[in-house]
Amino acid sequence: MKKNLLFVSVALSVFTVTSLTTLAQPNRNFLRDNYAAGYNTSYSNEPMQNNFSANRDNSVEDFATEQCSPIQFKYAQILDREVETITNTYLFNFIDEWWAVRYRYGGTTMRGVDCSSYTGQLLYTVYAVSMPRTARAQYGVTSRVRKDELQEGDLVFFNTRGFVSHVGIYLGNGYFTHSSCSKGVTINNLNESYYSKKFISGGRVIEPKKYEPVIEPEVTQSDL
Repeated sequence: MKKNLLFVSVALSVFTVTSLTTLAQPNRNFLRDNYAAGYNTSYSNEPMQNNFSANRDNSVEDFATEQCSPIQFKYAQILDREVETITNTYLFNFIDEWWAVRYRYGGTTMRGVDCSSYTGQLLYTVYAVSMPRTARAQYGVTSRVRKDELQEGDLVFFNTRGFVSHVGIYLGNGYFTHSSCSKGVTINNLNESYYSKKFISGGRVIEPKKYEPVIEPEVTQSDL
């Protein structure tokens, strides 16, 4: 008798679970299919504009962030920008390779480089634009750009010991890269007190590839 009761109980349990699973399956498929189609689950045809769109956009943004390189993360932090906006990796790889190379008047190599040689080599390597050798000559072959109209890749000119005596490359968000007398190749901001006072104007290339870069002899140990 007890065995029969046990058999009946087990049979009822299996039947109940199977029935519930069968009933639940269409509902689960309905919810899944409607969510994938972009509709809510209240049996209406109103699109899920808020949550679905937000989740999709966040997923795309998260995926894009995950694909960013260490260089992008590094310079996004330095420039106080969103990492996804650091798109010209050629530019920032060049800066990274030259980072902290000491300033040397007349220098053109990683043993020492002056401001105009650095900007000339950056423009030639990253943008395939050849420029004359000195800061003043580079000023002469570019069109004037106001500070609030500067774009990535524009030159920025300063009066540090004469009319045009220093030059850098604008990176966005007020920042520019240059060969500094005190720190070598580095990044500063145009709004810093010193550079704000010395700033003359921005410069945009008028005729790319018109001027051949001046390559000076490699400095020797005796020159250092």
